[in-house]
Parts: sequence; structure tokens; C-alpha cells
Amino acid sequence: MKHFIFLLFVVLLSCSAATAAGINDGLKLFKADNSKIQYTGRIDFSNPVVPRIWAPGVYITAKFKGSRCQILINDENGGNNHNYIEIIIDGKDPYRVELTDKTNVINVPAGLADTEHTVIICKDTESNIGYIDFIGFRCEKLLPLPSKPSRKIEYIGDSITSGTGMDQSLIPCGKGQWFDQHNAYMSYGALTSRNLNAQWQLTALAGVGLVHSCCDMNVLMPQIYDKVFLRGDTITWDFKAYRPDVVTICLGQNDGPKQDSTVFCSAYVNFIKSIRQQYPQADIICLSSPMGDSTLTNVLKRYLKAITSSLHASGDKKIHRYFFSRQYHNGCGGHPDLDEHKLIADELTAYIKQLKGW
Repeated sequence: MKHFIFLLFVVLLSCSAATAAGINDGLKLFKADNSKIQYTGRIDFSNPVVPRIWAPGVYITAKFKGSRCQILINDENGGNNHNYIEIIIDGKDPYRVELTDKTNVINVPAGLADTEHTVIICKDTESNIGYIDFIGFRCEKLLPLPSKPSRKIEYIGDSITSGTGMDQSLIPCGKGQWFDQHNAYMSYGALTSRNLNAQWQLTALAGVGLVHSCCDMNVLMPQIYDKVFLRGDTITWDFKAYRPDVVTICLGQNDGPKQDSTVFCSAYVNFIKSIRQQYPQADIICLSSPMGDSTLTNVLKRYLKAITSSLHASGDKKIHRYFFSRQYHNGCGGHPDLDEHKLIADELTAYIKQLKGW
């Protein structure tokens, strides 16, 4: 009933705005369950008319006819604890939009030609910030999309992978809220997948660790990697919905260099074995931390060599490791910034190309 009320409210809001302006704009409502809309990522479809999204990097794709389009989205919180989304029209000039209210009617930029256009909406912020509910589009007509890319990659990680602290284009570091610089769409994982014409899924949460999470967080990655809501131990994810060809794991930054080596390595091996149960054929790549200093990097290199060697010896030859060439830390709180995420993606793209022959 709550979802229905939200939907009704947003539709009435958008219709009222048009009426108030004295305009019959000719736009039609296409609800979120329309078969011409494509979804990629961990989404709660328990109410198909109001799909709910927590995870960063989840994206929605549609093709519409005409010069105008409105996007209808609800935000769990609005106000101070707001989400951001990225909007991309025809694959050009991505731009971020702050969801300022609980219900939002977003107009794509004016000046579009009266032809066919593709729109992508990506959740830039992560589960810590709350969910968004996608309600649908208002446009002249929705058109069929081509099939998704056949290649699939999943990126498991922490704040680096979720795109924390990287985008200072609107608000500089130290200003606004801690999540005002999030940009999952331009993060290294999403960039790597676009470089390789692959789908992406970011299974990432700021502050999370393998055996130790920072910032008083009460969950570890092995507890949440099989969930839709990546901040709480709730809503189980159906792994059949997305079978990646490649999985990358970028953990250890929040665990730090002083973890007991046996505890850390054993937990890492067990985590990989859990992933392997879900993805029997995937190549799994263990990554060093791109923002790690020399102390942490040296520790992770030693641990990851031991972990991958142990798994190779047990018969799993599709376990790999990759160590980034340098430290990337020019963003907020020592995170990589926008330019550095591109460099990280370039490194990872080249490695996966070589590994997979893509």
C-alpha cells in the first residue's frame, strides 16, 4: 500500500505541474514494470511497479522517442541524507543530479532533437545513504532496446569500489555531506566494464572489511555480499540473476596492515570459496588496494600471493591476483579522484583483456 501511495503521489504531482503551467505536454507515463526498461544490478523487485535500489552503480536503461523525457524517482530520505543519480543521454556527457526531495520529477536537459534517444540512470551513492524507488518515465513513447552486452563483471569492495570521495566537481572535499563526492558511474569498475563492453555490478560498501570494518560498522563483506541491501543482513540476492565472467575483489584497506596473517588469509580463502560456489566458471581476481600506502600494499601483496598460491594448489586455477602500479589518493579522505579512477580502470582493463582475450 505504501508503494502504491508513493506512485500515485508522484504521478499526480507531475500531472499537476503540467496542469498548473496550462500545458498538455503530450507525455505518457511508462511505469517501472514496462518490459522495454532494462535493469542491471541488485534490485528488490518484490513490488515490480516500484523497484527498490540500495547498491551503488545499479543502472536503468531505456530508449525513448521525442525531445522530452521525465524521470520519476523517490528517495528514502531526501533533504540532508540525499542520494545522487547519474543521468546519461545517448552515451554523452554524464551528469549528476541530487535528489532533493522524497519524490522527484527530473526533466532531462532541454534542447534534445525530436528523434530517438537512449537514457541511462545510475545510482551514484551507496547503501549507507539509503534506497531509491524508481517509478518510471514520462515521455512520448518508449522503444525497444538492443540486448545487453554478453560480458559481465562483478566488483566486490569497499569505498574505493563504490566511488566514494572521488567527484569534487560540485562540492569540494570537506564541504557538504560525506557522500556529496560519490560517483559510482565514473568509478573504476563501471569504467572498466564500459571499456570492455561489459555489464557491471558493484558489490561495495564504504568502510567494510573482510575481518575488520572501520567506522563502528557492524557488518563484514562475507555477511553482506549475498544481499540486495548491502548495509544490512537482509533481503537475499538471487545469484542466478547475474552470472559474471569475471569477479574482482578489492578488500583490505579497512582491515589495515596489522591483522593477524593467518586469520586474514583464512577468511579470504573461505570468502573466495563461497564466491566459487555461486560462480563455478568465473575468473576471480584478487586486487591490492589502489589507495593503500606502501606498508599496507606490501602486506597485501604478501597475503594475496599466499592466498592465490594456496587455491592453485587445491586445484582452482581460475584465481588470479593483480597489484596496482602505484598509490591513487588525490580524492577526499585519501580516496582516488575522478582522474585516478580512469587510470585504475585503464590498468584493470588491460589486465582483464589479457586474461580473457577480450
